[in-house]
Amino acid sequence: MDFDFQALAPRDRYKLLGGLVIPRPIALVTSRSPEGHDNAAPFSFFNVMAEEPPLVVLGLGVAASGGVKDTTNNILETGEFVVNLVDEPLAEAMNLCAVDFPPEISEIEIAALELLPSERVRAARIARAPVHLECRRMMTLQPGRERYIVLGEVLWLHVREGIVDPDSLRIAPGYAPIGRLFGGGYVRSHDRFELPRQTFAEWRARQAKS
Repeated sequence: MDFDFQALAPRDRYKLLGGLVIPRPIALVTSRSPEGHDNAAPFSFFNVMAEEPPLVVLGLGVAASGGVKDTTNNILETGEFVVNLVDEPLAEAMNLCAVDFPPEISEIEIAALELLPSERVRAARIARAPVHLECRRMMTLQPGRERYIVLGEVLWLHVREGIVDPDSLRIAPGYAPIGRLFGGGYVRSHDRFELPRQTFAEWRARQAKS
C-alpha cells in the first residue's frame, strides 16, 4: 500500500504519521504568559535533537477550537518553557491537560498539579513529573499555517532522586516513562531488551568465528 502525501488531506497525513512513527515520548509542556498565567499541555510531536547545544524540538499545532494554542503563544511571547516528562503515575493528569478547556478554566487546577519554581526560566515545573527540562526558545519555524516547530535549548535539568546514578550518569531500570501510540493508545516501558552496540573489530571477529 502506498500513499501520495501531496494528495492527502493534512488530517489523513497526521493519522498515518502519528500512528506509524511510534512510540513517541510525551512532553507535558508548562509555560507562563507575560501576564503570569500558567499553562500545561501535552505534545507527542517531541524529542531530543542534540547535545551540543542541548536541543529539544516541539511540534505545536492549533487548538481543537481553532487558533494558536496557549502554549504556542506563551513560548513565542516569552521564549521560555519547561518539558515535564510523563511516567505512569502522571498519565491521567497529562490526559486531563489535553482537554480543550475554555480560557477561564485552568487545566492545572483540574488535574491537581502542584507547580514548583524553575531555576533558569519563569515557567514553572510540575512537581510530580520525574524529569524537568528547563528550555529557552532558540528558533521557531512555521512550515504551515497550522504548525509551529520550536527548537529549545535545555538550560537546566531536574531529575527525581534514584533515577540517575550520580557517578556513572546511567539511568536506573526503574525509570519508566510512557510513550504515545495512536488514537487513545499509550505504551508502558517495562518490557525491555538489550542489544549491546558492537565495534567494527568485534563484528569482524564474530564474522570470522561464524
